Amino acid sequence: MSQFAKEGAAYQPVDHQGKACEGAACAGARVSRTGKIKTRCMNKSNAVLGATLGLLAAVTVLTFVLMDYGDTPLLEATSNALGDSATMLTQPGLGGHFTLPDLVDGLFVSLALATLTTVLGAVIAFVLGLCAAMNLSNRVASNAIKAVMSLFRAVPTILWVLIFTVAIGLGPEAAVAGLLFHGIAYLTKAYSESFEEVDPGVVEALRASGASWWQVVFSAVVPEKLSEILSWTFIRFEINFVNAVAVGAVAGAGGIGYQLFLAGSFYYDIHEVGLIVYFCFAVAVALELLSTQLRKRFIVQN
Repeated sequence: MSQFAKEGAAYQPVDHQGKACEGAACAGARVSRTGKIKTRCMNKSNAVLGATLGLLAAVTVLTFVLMDYGDTPLLEATSNALGDSATMLTQPGLGGHFTLPDLVDGLFVSLALATLTTVLGAVIAFVLGLCAAMNLSNRVASNAIKAVMSLFRAVPTILWVLIFTVAIGLGPEAAVAGLLFHGIAYLTKAYSESFEEVDPGVVEALRASGASWWQVVFSAVVPEKLSEILSWTFIRFEINFVNAVAVGAVAGAGGIGYQLFLAGSFYYDIHEVGLIVYFCFAVAVALELLSTQLRKRFIVQN
C-alpha cells in the first residue's frame, strides 16, 4: 500500500522504499524508465515455459532432419500431399464404387454405434461419478473408482477395440465394448469433478433436513450440474462418432469408416474420400448445433 510524504501543504505518494512515485508505479505495476507500463515481464514461470517450448521446437526440427525418408524426395512428396488434399476438398464426388444411399446408410450405422456407446456409457458413468465424488461418497470408494478409471483412460480407445476384437472377434460387438470402456472412464472423471463442485452448504442443509442420498442427488446435484452433464455427454458423443469412424475397418464394425478405408486404401479414389470427409464434417456441425439448441432450451431458460 502506498504511503504519503508531506511536502508543504501537499501530500505526495511514495513507494515502499520511501521514494516519491506516481501513476502506475504506485499501484505496483512494473514500469520502464520512460514511465510506460511493462506488459511483458520476465519471471521464473515465463522463463521455464519459454525454455520448454524452445526445447520441444528444437526436438521437433531435429526429428524431421534425422528421420529416414528412404528414397522418397521430401519436397516432392509434400507437394503431392498438398495437391491431393486440395483435390479431396475441392472436388468431392462419387467414383462408381459406392452409391449415395450406401454412404448415407454407412453414416447412420456409425451414428448408431456412437449413440449406443454414448447412452450406455453416460448411464454407467453417472452412477460411477456419483460414487467417485468426494462430497457424495466415502474416501475409500472414491479413490478406488478414480484409480480404476485412470487405468482405463490410460489405454487408448483403439487398443481397447483391438483387445475385444481378439477376445470376441470381428464385428460391432467388439467396437461397442472397446468404445464403452474408454467412454465410461472419460465421463466418470468429468461427472465426478462436476459433482464435487456443488455448493457444500446446499448438500449439508438437505442432509440435516433428513433427505436421503438419492434425494440429495436429484434435488441439489443434478439440477445444478445438468448443464455440465449435457455438455460433457455431447462432447463424448462427438468423440465416439469419430472413434466409430476410425474403428469401422479395424473391428469390422462397418459404417462409413469402413467405406472410407476402402475408398482410400483399395480404390485410391480421392474424390470419394473427400465426399465421405464432408459427410463426417456435416455430422460434427449438426451435433454442435443440436447441443447448443438443447442448452438454450432446456438449461438456460430454466
